[in-house]
Formats: sequence, C-alpha cells, structure tokens
Amino acid sequence: MSARGILSGEFFMNGDEACAEGAICAGCRFFAGYPITPATEVAERMAERLPEVGGIYIQMEDEMASMNAILGASWGGVKAMTSTSGPGFSLMMENLGLGIMTETPCVVVNIQRGGPSTGLPTLVGQGDMMQARWGSHGPYEIIALSPSSPQELFDLTIQAFNLSEKYRTPVLVMSDEAVGHMTEKVVIPPLEEIEVYPRRLAKVPPSEYFPYRPDSDGVPPMVNAGDGYRIHVTGLTHDERGYPEVDAETQDWLVRHLVDKIRRNRADIIQYVEEETEGADVVVVGYGISARTALWPIELARKEGIRVGLLKLVTVWPFAEEKIRELAAHVSAFVVPEINMGQIALEVERCAAGKAATILVPHAGGSIHEPEPILDAIRRGARVKSPGN
Repeated sequence: MSARGILSGEFFMNGDEACAEGAICAGCRFFAGYPITPATEVAERMAERLPEVGGIYIQMEDEMASMNAILGASWGGVKAMTSTSGPGFSLMMENLGLGIMTETPCVVVNIQRGGPSTGLPTLVGQGDMMQARWGSHGPYEIIALSPSSPQELFDLTIQAFNLSEKYRTPVLVMSDEAVGHMTEKVVIPPLEEIEVYPRRLAKVPPSEYFPYRPDSDGVPPMVNAGDGYRIHVTGLTHDERGYPEVDAETQDWLVRHLVDKIRRNRADIIQYVEEETEGADVVVVGYGISARTALWPIELARKEGIRVGLLKLVTVWPFAEEKIRELAAHVSAFVVPEINMGQIALEVERCAAGKAATILVPHAGGSIHEPEPILDAIRRGARVKSPGN
C-alpha cells in the first residue's frame, strides 16, 4: 500500500473488490449503500478501505436513501458511489432521475442477479439492462458500462467516474454476479499512471455563476456547496439559475440539453471490442459474462469452418447503433446470448433493420450459458440468407 493508501501491483481478487479499488483510485471518497447480495463485497471493501484514504462510508437504511446520499455528497464536493443489485436498483430509480435532472456526477454499480422480485440473490442474471436505460421516468439519456472480468470491473469503474465528471451525470456500471464473484488476477497500476478526471469547477466569481449554464461543450461547470456560490438544486424543471420554471419552453430547453450532451458525444462515450468481424458471416454480440461465455462456442464454430466474429459491448448505453448498422450490411446474422429473456437483442434487431437476422439465445438466470445453445445459434445464423445480402 502506498503512503496515500492506494494499492498498486498484481492481486488475486474478485470483481466486487476490484470495483471498490477502482473507485478509490478514481478518487471516490464517499460511499453510501445497503448490503445486498451479490454486491455486498463492494460495500464491505469500501467500508474497510475508505477510512484508510480519508474517505467516508455510510451504511444507509435502504437503497433510496443511499442514492440520495451520494447525490448530496457529490454536491458537497466529493466523488461518490453506491452499489446494489436488482431489488435495490429498482428502489434507486426515482433518485437516479433526480441525479440526471440535477446533473450530479456519481457512480451506481449494479451487480445483477436473477429476478424478478427477490429472485435468486446469490446467482447470476442480466435482467436489468433495459431498466438501466428506461428505469426512471421522463426523457433522458444514460451512460452504462458492462465489464466482463474483474480487471474490467476495476478499469471501467475508473472510467465511469471519469465519464460522470466529464458529462456531469450519474453513470452506471452494469456488472453481474458471475463477474462480481469471479476471482482473477487484477493489475492495479501506480496511481500516476491512471487517468483520473478532476471535477471541472467554475472559474467565474459567484456573481457571474449559473449552475446550469452549459459551456461550449454543452456541459455546465460545477461548484461545491459551501464555497460561497449561490446554488439551487431541484428536481423541478429549472432554468440556468436552477430556479423552477414550470412551462413548456423551459422544459424543452432543459430536456434537449440533458439529452444532447450525451447524444452529441456518442463517439467519445461508446466503446466496444471487435474480434474477427471483418469478413464474418455471423457476429456474436455479447456483454458482461455472456461475452466470455461465447468465446468457446465461437472457437468451436470456427473449427467447423463458420466465419464468426465477436462484438463485445463495453458501453451498453448509449447503444452502439452505428456499429451494428455497419455490420448488418455485411453479415447474415447476429447471435445475442443474454441471461434474460431478450433485452439487448431487441436493440440489435432494431439497428439491423431487417438487413441481418437477430438470433436471441435466452437464459432465465441462475447460471451462465452452456456452450451448445450458443453454438447451435451460430450454426443457424450461418444458414441464414439475409435480405440485405
């Protein structure tokens, strides 16, 4: 451990612990949460580690309070995070919308489990992917990342904090029980080698500051409560001052601003990993643990002579529409394994727009996919004669 309490080196740890270490490296110094399987290890690690780096951990009474607490902490000037799983994620939705409306940077980690309701507390699921996009009410955009390994949980947690500060918005890390509880080697670089975005604070005097007046890049700079600036934070439709203006004109300006600051920066936000998609007849589209589960069936299919590639979604929201449309012009089919009954597959199908088939490989949860259903779907995809080809 370094003098500042930051770990560096090679470690054998699970994904939940790696997530906590990523948050600390990103500068997170406040965590509020409620224990819930399979995300409890994130909270446990933060409870142990935050005091060592001068941070604060609070166990809240429930997930609604947890979400509110990190919003308040963020306005108080610290980077803040919470973690949860399905039932708690549902409870956070209203205050997630508050964070979006008030443009409050923070990070929410969801280690998904089998649902609905209490479901399978200790077993894997990926059923919250559409809830991540549409779970709160009203029109808005969200950023959500999906790690496939403990190393990626470390790396993407840092990236989530950076994106939250860059675009002044809550960012989601949509992991799953298999990745959260998977134990692998995690490399933590020295802190000076980690790119960490500081909070972009206003550089104007208090008399000239408007909390919601965007800079040229569409993102308003922040100030910290207590620094002498007049700020008004409300979930009501508000003007540049933060004052409520309950009319259609202000609503139109505000919603367009909230949406456009994400949509106009899609190229900066969206990430994916392509493997042998050029010249492929079939492309497997995966995220989280399902992207890793697909690797062996892909290898088996290649041994059978099928030209198959992999598109691993690192950013799930905003969705990689342009890449799917590009691939749909050349492939016969997409195969989408998900530990749900069909969510991201609907986005793939929408973007393919009939030019390529979309074959869902559903799984109700409780375990990862067996290789055979994915391999069978790849075989079916290779037999498809796409209308677009």
